[in-house]
Amino acid sequence: MSCYYSNRRYIAKGQRMRTVIFDLDGTLADTSGDLIAAANACFQGLGEGVMLDPGQDQAVALRGARAMLRLGFDRLDGGHEQIEAQFPVLIEHYRAAISVHSHMLPGAVEAVEQLLHRGYRTGICTNKPEALAELLMQDLGVRSLFHSLIGADTLPVRKPDPAPFLTAVNLAGGAAAQSLLVGDTVTDRDTSRAAKVPSVLVAFGPSDVSELECDAVLPNYAELDDVVRHLIG
Repeated sequence: MSCYYSNRRYIAKGQRMRTVIFDLDGTLADTSGDLIAAANACFQGLGEGVMLDPGQDQAVALRGARAMLRLGFDRLDGGHEQIEAQFPVLIEHYRAAISVHSHMLPGAVEAVEQLLHRGYRTGICTNKPEALAELLMQDLGVRSLFHSLIGADTLPVRKPDPAPFLTAVNLAGGAAAQSLLVGDTVTDRDTSRAAKVPSVLVAFGPSDVSELECDAVLPNYAELDDVVRHLIG
């Protein structure tokens, strides 16, 4: 599979640094195994069995804690009224074992290092709570590769509102006119549109991006450098 682009090309101008901002879950790292383990710990604590499968339910894991709990209770034919009570329980299970199965996706570290070598600024904009994102990046040994990190609770709003993305760009020392967002879902695409910057969606995550209009689809991280050069110079 080769990389393809829309007909739009962005001409970057300005004095601040060119900046690439990344989504985290499903884009930079596969975190689904630890997320699903935390959800299953909740159901086991309620006296139920393992309700979610790490392979089958990978995509729902990346939609967040409540989505996993909702799916599990669906399979139990009820119990949705317990979702809000179990939410903080899941978060604590996840915090305690956040990097047991999680790992950076193939080529991600090398691609980010190449951007840094070429003088780009890099950052993270995620809908994972900021403290958990910081902890995960530290545990995976890659936090130093990113100049900024904005989580779901850093600001009063979260993606697809453009403010978290624009804040991540600003804190990284960049300018929106010279930036783009790399993600894996319609939320990331919509965030890019709201911020009026190019959107790059990875084709190797658990989310199907084939029907989403974006500026580039990334088949693997080896092609990220070419994509960035094409879109923002």
